[in-house]
Amino acid sequence: MPDHRHRALGAALAGLLLTAPADAGAVLDYVGTYVWHEDEASFGGFSGLEISADGNSFHALSDRAYLYWGRIERDPRGIVRDMVVAGRAHLQDSKGVPLPPGYIGDSEGLAIGDNNDTWVSFEGFIRIARYDDPDKPAVTLPPPPHIAGMGQNAGLEALAIRKDGTVIAVPEKSLTEAMPFTVLAFADGTWSEMTQIRRDPRWLPVGADFGPDGWFYLLERNFHGILGFSSRVRRMHLSNAGVTDEEILLETSPLQYDNLEGISVWDDGTGIRLTMMSDDNFLFVQRTEIVEYRLRADNHHP
Repeated sequence: MPDHRHRALGAALAGLLLTAPADAGAVLDYVGTYVWHEDEASFGGFSGLEISADGNSFHALSDRAYLYWGRIERDPRGIVRDMVVAGRAHLQDSKGVPLPPGYIGDSEGLAIGDNNDTWVSFEGFIRIARYDDPDKPAVTLPPPPHIAGMGQNAGLEALAIRKDGTVIAVPEKSLTEAMPFTVLAFADGTWSEMTQIRRDPRWLPVGADFGPDGWFYLLERNFHGILGFSSRVRRMHLSNAGVTDEEILLETSPLQYDNLEGISVWDDGTGIRLTMMSDDNFLFVQRTEIVEYRLRADNHHP
């Protein structure tokens, strides 16, 4: 595991960066990083994130089936200064039994609909659950189709909801490094294979969101062993006809940030902002980071 000196150096360097994408169509500017601490035993392991449209409140999902929510305190420049917890819930199965950590309760993806319905994807016992109230039992849904490459630790990691209410899920792995990721869609009570997204070897989906601009934003991770993680954000237009206008917005260096797994995209009044959160794996050598970037006005795309 990397030590605290390496992580501190990575965080310091990140604060000095204006990060340019691999494609010239858009630029992400670094806004800030906040390290979040709480003394609760259930705090940590955050894999899913949703930020409200005004950027002032949050929902965060741990991989042990705990959902936290509250408000975000920001300074006059809009930089996160505190995460104030207002509530938390231990998610239940459809019979009202709290989900245990591990195979049954390995919650990974989070999406919240217009009616405040909460959707959660799991990668142990692979499924998606809906919660009309996070303190009440899960609503039973039909199981998603099995995609080649999906397994106990490679389930539906990235989850998002389109404007029309369609739930989009992307598995963490495909069968081989040369095969694209299959995008699943859930609408009107039925699953379908919507389209495919190109896979680049070693980059694996860990989070997703539809921005207010209509783009689909995909957060991906690359694990470098003792050198930690690097992260990448791609955006694209996603439809049944396929993927168009794909571009890489961000690619970080190993140790620049911790294990970024959750992403939420919103409009801060001056442009699109990307908020990402790291999963500390409940390890003292890792931390829960809130990392934000702002998308500079893109004249390349109408």
